[in-house]
Amino acid sequence: MDRLSGLDASFLYLETPAQLLHVCGVIVMDPATVPGGYSFEEFQAELDNRVRDVPAFTRRLRRVPLDLDHPVWVRDTDFDVERHVHRLALPRPGGYRELTELTGHLAGLPLDRSRPLWEMWAIEGYDGGDGRELVAVFWKMHHATVDGVSGANLVSHLCSLEPDSPPLGGAEDRFGRDPRKLELFGRALVGNATRPFAAVKLLTPSVQLITKTVERARAGTAMAAPLTAPRTSFNGTITSHRTIGLGDMDLGDVRAVKDASGTTVNDVVLTVAGGALRSYLEDRGELPDDSLLATVPVSVREVSSRDGGANKVSALFAKLGTDEPDPVERLREMARRNRNAKEHHNAISADALQDWAQFAAPRTFGLAMRAYANLRLAERHPVVHNLVISNVPGPPVPLYFLGGRIQALYPLGPVFHGAGLNVTVMSNNGQLHVGAIACRESVPDIDALVSRFPEELARLKAAVLGEGAATPIRGRRTSRS
Repeated sequence: MDRLSGLDASFLYLETPAQLLHVCGVIVMDPATVPGGYSFEEFQAELDNRVRDVPAFTRRLRRVPLDLDHPVWVRDTDFDVERHVHRLALPRPGGYRELTELTGHLAGLPLDRSRPLWEMWAIEGYDGGDGRELVAVFWKMHHATVDGVSGANLVSHLCSLEPDSPPLGGAEDRFGRDPRKLELFGRALVGNATRPFAAVKLLTPSVQLITKTVERARAGTAMAAPLTAPRTSFNGTITSHRTIGLGDMDLGDVRAVKDASGTTVNDVVLTVAGGALRSYLEDRGELPDDSLLATVPVSVREVSSRDGGANKVSALFAKLGTDEPDPVERLREMARRNRNAKEHHNAISADALQDWAQFAAPRTFGLAMRAYANLRLAERHPVVHNLVISNVPGPPVPLYFLGGRIQALYPLGPVFHGAGLNVTVMSNNGQLHVGAIACRESVPDIDALVSRFPEELARLKAAVLGEGAATPIRGRRTSRS
């Protein structure tokens, strides 16, 4: 059987009616390139053909009796693509505002746990702004099923390099068998009996990690610490209402800044995000004196020694320099802090989060999360972090989604109580697409934030290329990171 890892299962346990833990995305495609012409019926049928043998799309959850252990994945023998792939149309003329209002509504709807944990909508009638009528595909999958990297890989399974060429593939063909209740119960009892011994094995390296972190903090080389973030309007208890903002930046401009300053793409992206947030909060009269603190997910897929599990991620904390008005100085500090954070993060076991997550208890986590939300504790204790920011590498060449050329890929992550804003950036064929999602009550004017990203990039580029571009902020790197 295919048992969920503790980290995968924790995304199920921590979900509440307001804290929906699925990841989403908007794919804007040109239906004119679809061989034979686009129709929803053909779109749905071809999607059914491509996902039929991919476990992540066709498996469902099965609970262990008495919730004594994490659930298992089993094949959904009643899989029906019509329950997952739907058709909608925007009111004409259907532009950006209509698209983001609709996708924001869809993002606030929970997934049905009795079925495979994903849904997709083909949204027709989207006006691309140049006279073409495009199709926007909104999809969502539960975080128990994918993380950022595995989600991108699953999307690539549905894509091809030419309109009529085979899909890129790459998904693992593995299904969990459907075990009997007695077997599940017996395995859970054995697992619970051995769990204390596993916890003891983790204590020594955890204590050593704390000691080394204290030493790094004293030396000034530790990553930013949680619980040190200033409070903003999007740091409180969230509702299930979502608002979405979509934006674009030129990847060439980001690389020009990177090359001129000797920094990394990630340094530049985080610096731009810091500038956009600073400007946004300043205009609202809410800019705090201290820098905002972001959680930055980090994939450990290539270095993890653990088999199984969809989520292979860790995280680091990064100050965004919102307290620094000079974009060049902000980039300089970002590069220095990121270097320390990476060194600190690399000193932590890639499997630490996954190992400790094995002890997540379904009932305890679920009850605690609901009590936390109902008592509005997020508004009372110190802010853990202000927001989540991810930078996901995407395709460097044009891709076709079921025959339709992809014009844009906007990833959207979950938001949490205490941090009601998530910004994800993904590269795609020379562009950086910015997807921002937030609790609507916390960030009602999300477009006012997203629109500042290209403006801040232009400001940073002008400042870097015009001020000592020949002097690197730190040593140049030969590869993108």
